[in-house]
Amino acid sequence: MSEPIVYAAQWRPVMECAGWRCWCTGQCGTPHHKTDGRCPRTHDGYTNPRGGRVRLIAAPADPTTPPLAAAQLAPADLQAWCPTCHTGAARAARKNRASGPPQGDGLFDL
Repeated sequence: MSEPIVYAAQWRPVMECAGWRCWCTGQCGTPHHKTDGRCPRTHDGYTNPRGGRVRLIAAPADPTTPPLAAAQLAPADLQAWCPTCHTGAARAARKNRASGPPQGDGLFDL
């Protein structure tokens, strides 16, 4: 089983908790219908017969968390993500923030 060279002490408990499987349940924009709503990718598994190996990452549940803040989180505050789901979830979160309701300055709030 491959592990990262650095950050392994924080990474390993996250992977064990997730069962060495990506924790995404659709945040990436893919509903994962064929696998009971959870991403099927496992650490050191293959994406498809022609694809490369999957290397799961331990990252915050909110993929838009700034890197400095993410590095200071405890393993209990992290989730296992495959790179594809993490990228998709970050893209979806940024899109939702950009298309959200306009934030007023409170000048005309009643």
